Amino acid sequence: MKAVRIHEDGGPEVLRYEDAPDPEPAPDEVLIKLRAASLNRLDLWVRQGLPSVPKPRILGADGAGIDAQGRRVVINPGIEHGDRITVIGEHTDGTHAEQIAVPASNVYEIPADVSFEEAAAFPLVFETVYRMLVTRAGLQEGEWVLVWGVGSGIGSAALVLSKALGARVIATSSSDEKLAQASELGADAVVNHRTGDVVKTVKETTGPGVDVVVEHVGEATWQSTLQSVRPHGRIAVCGATSGPNPPAALHRVWWKQLTILGSTMGTKKDFEGAYELVRSGKAKPIVDSVFPLAEARAAHERMESGEQFGKIVLAIPG
Repeated sequence: MKAVRIHEDGGPEVLRYEDAPDPEPAPDEVLIKLRAASLNRLDLWVRQGLPSVPKPRILGADGAGIDAQGRRVVINPGIEHGDRITVIGEHTDGTHAEQIAVPASNVYEIPADVSFEEAAAFPLVFETVYRMLVTRAGLQEGEWVLVWGVGSGIGSAALVLSKALGARVIATSSSDEKLAQASELGADAVVNHRTGDVVKTVKETTGPGVDVVVEHVGEATWQSTLQSVRPHGRIAVCGATSGPNPPAALHRVWWKQLTILGSTMGTKKDFEGAYELVRSGKAKPIVDSVFPLAEARAAHERMESGEQFGKIVLAIPG
């Protein structure tokens, strides 16, 4: 089969579109003929170098395609082993290939009105954000959510899922064009975090501050996050793309009696909660652009540029 693999760490230039061995399903696995797969920041981290990842490695956590029964299916990228979760594309070969073998329990049928590209665009980020909002932060209808970097995979998923769950959203971006897109998708307020004042916008919009912050940026946004959340509010943290060690500002944590919630990936229950919102039509995955599998390098370059709004998808010929 054809696949996109890395044999060494580095930039997009290390990606190879090449022949790779066909997967051989174990007794509890099913073979999926993939039709679409998406990119996540995880793919950039694996490509740039994670010591736990052997080479060669096929990248890609998210994928959708056709199973042996001819069903249109999507893959839950988190494989549970008791209390431990391994991620497709990091701990095993991934979805940036023509075929993949995965546990049958990780395969879900997709409705006819959801395209392969849309199905491939939601699993990892929707599962991650659903866990942040619902399982960890206990988001309630009518609450305010601050979403940093709304054009990213996590940011766009947070906007879509927050609105599907009946919350109100303040979205940030450094791009006015992306903010306009966020407004069209239902954001109740938007602010350019490069040229505007996020904290001022939050206070003018909500009064006491937001109930929940989806924090995945870290050092560059942490101070504003602490100032934007209301007393007794919750901050759900799943990453720190700008740096993991911001000044703690602990006085704001105790004065406001804040709850800071670490969150990563998600369980089967989290995936199924997100999947149901997609299946029911309440949450529509956002596809930024589609590249042929053979042009994975261009897809990685677009993701690294930060120009995307939503998910970048690879189309896989059948």
